[in-house]
Amino acid sequence: MKALVLEEYNKLVYKDVADPQTGAGEVLIKVKACGICGSDVHGMDGSTGRRQPPVIMGHEASGEIVELGSGVTRWKVGDRVTFDSTVYPLDDWYTLKGRYNLSEGRQVVGVSPKDYKRHGAFAEYLVVPQHILYRIPANVSFEQAAMVEPAAVAAHAVRLSGVRAGDSAVVLGSGMIGTFIVSMLKASGATPVIAVDVDGAKLRMAVKYGADVTVLSGNQLVAETVRSHTKGRGADFGFEAIGISATVNTLIDSLRKGATAVLVGNVTPAIEFPLQKVVTGEITVQGSCAINGEYEIVLNMIAGGSLKVNDMISAIAPLSEGAEWFRKLYHREGNLNKVILVP
Repeated sequence: MKALVLEEYNKLVYKDVADPQTGAGEVLIKVKACGICGSDVHGMDGSTGRRQPPVIMGHEASGEIVELGSGVTRWKVGDRVTFDSTVYPLDDWYTLKGRYNLSEGRQVVGVSPKDYKRHGAFAEYLVVPQHILYRIPANVSFEQAAMVEPAAVAAHAVRLSGVRAGDSAVVLGSGMIGTFIVSMLKASGATPVIAVDVDGAKLRMAVKYGADVTVLSGNQLVAETVRSHTKGRGADFGFEAIGISATVNTLIDSLRKGATAVLVGNVTPAIEFPLQKVVTGEITVQGSCAINGEYEIVLNMIAGGSLKVNDMISAIAPLSEGAEWFRKLYHREGNLNKVILVP
């Protein structure tokens, strides 16, 4: 089969590779669409350490089942499916406690840290276990289904936070995940929802997805602006969707005492942390990792029209042109949002 392979850092090659083989409880999927995630772009140059070449990246995908491994039930050839980005063991302690995203031995599709290598969906075919599959509703396209993974990451963060109708919220970072967080917050009844970014175009997209207030952080004092829209106190909930010291510190500055900060972004492995502000303000800090059952929620939202993902799709291109689209995203050319590659 053909695949887009990260042969070495900053070198993506479209080439022939061996076809994947199904094992017990697995299905072979003919990939119909796969989105380029920001983590793939950062992983391409080795800066995160989560993509060690040679590896086939890609985890935001959808397709059609073309082969069943032994013991597969509930699925048949021809089913339209998407799948969780986390491959988790069913018998793990965390999985049995309902927290499969934290399970020991879990693997992420298209990721290859030192302890495992799991090839991904920038390829014609992919094998995954049946228990991570989700059926695509009839009125949802393959391209729309490839958007479910980032939206589900956002849905998980919002569900984990405990935000309720009427709570105020600020979101640092209006990229793909941050904008979906804005949308999920509005669906939860939060108000006002304040989006913060250095890019005016991204803030305009956040408004489309429900932001009540936007803050262009390069031109405005973020914390002061947030307080001006939250009765002088600061937001009840804050979400950081980047993962660097500066934005985490800005988030904490923008919250009221007793608030909750949800950390979603993890571009850098370590940050400088405002310990005294968190302690003296009794701020709850909550990490949010991947997805824990939110796929079906997001698929239903897309099918029902309450979550519109088409505006986020900047381009749909052949997988053979993938290296060039990675280059454009890496160099931030053309104000691109999601690029979807089609084998």
